[in-house]
Amino acid sequence: MFDEIFLLIFSGVIALLFAWAFRTLPAEGWQIVACLPGRKSPDGTWHGVNFTYYGFFNAVAYVFAVVMFLLMTGSLDITMEIALSVVIPVLAICMWAARVIARLVEKKHHTFSVGAAAFTGIIIAPIVIILLNATVGQWWAIHIPVTQTMAAMFIAYAFGEGMGRLACISFGCCYGKPLKDCNPFIRKIFRRWNFVFWGKTKKIAYADDLEGVAVIPVQALTAVLYTGTGLLSFYLFLKGFAAASLILTLMTTQIWRFVSEFLRADYRGNGRISAYQVMTLIAIAYTLVILTVTTKSGVAAPNLLLGITSLWNPGLLIFLAILWVVSFVYTGRSSVTTSWIDIQVVKKNI
Repeated sequence: MFDEIFLLIFSGVIALLFAWAFRTLPAEGWQIVACLPGRKSPDGTWHGVNFTYYGFFNAVAYVFAVVMFLLMTGSLDITMEIALSVVIPVLAICMWAARVIARLVEKKHHTFSVGAAAFTGIIIAPIVIILLNATVGQWWAIHIPVTQTMAAMFIAYAFGEGMGRLACISFGCCYGKPLKDCNPFIRKIFRRWNFVFWGKTKKIAYADDLEGVAVIPVQALTAVLYTGTGLLSFYLFLKGFAAASLILTLMTTQIWRFVSEFLRADYRGNGRISAYQVMTLIAIAYTLVILTVTTKSGVAAPNLLLGITSLWNPGLLIFLAILWVVSFVYTGRSSVTTSWIDIQVVKKNI
């Protein structure tokens, strides 16, 4: 009963957050969170460095995903050190790949791709686990269960990307097609539930001149579907169905990624089928092969309370704070917007 109550409260909090975010974040005031003075110009103004809500929500998503992964591995009585030895290299490589692969596919230097990061994570996660078992596992006489750990990682990814789509809404990127360009059936479905973005510096405005135009709310659809899948898969995981939760998360997230590309209006590379869609098909086939060749080791049934208590660790809290700051600076420092700051003395207050 504890599992069900926890998931019910957890679902309610996420639903309230999404209800607020979907109404609020398309507005102009929810793109830039802070402007810091950089170098000074000859006219006395300061060239500003903009930090975005895109970075803020991405940082929250990274931390959220890591916490969920550690919660699930902790429920399996996997120590924090072992769990972090899995997640840190995967996370570091994925953050790097999000920028590099996007540059290769979209031919742009100042962009990120969650799809590229997800594909990279799916490919390298089992490799990292197997390598750790062959090295650290042999030295310390421990074994990291591949299926359960991959399931935890995939579920955490679903939660992370679902939350991370709030970043896309705030920046106006990863946007859907204008309703006026869609067929009557699509227009009818999204006639009342759509996004209208405001602000000249939103990507949807400067890239496709779609400010003030009703578009398919692809980001919201992804957020709801991924988070809902994460909740259901999390429940299956807690009940001991790790393989089923892994397959459910894999198939739902990757098939939706393939389908949702057809609903998007932002540039995704040349060709009718994008490179990101090809990556999803490769990721599905690759993971299914990994599942058939890995040994299904027996582990204790997950214990949610044990996982929650394992999170209360001062060192972990410091690590999560550092991760948030690094993620915020890495993804939030805007290179496609600029600002000028004029700092003056308020003489009447002297």
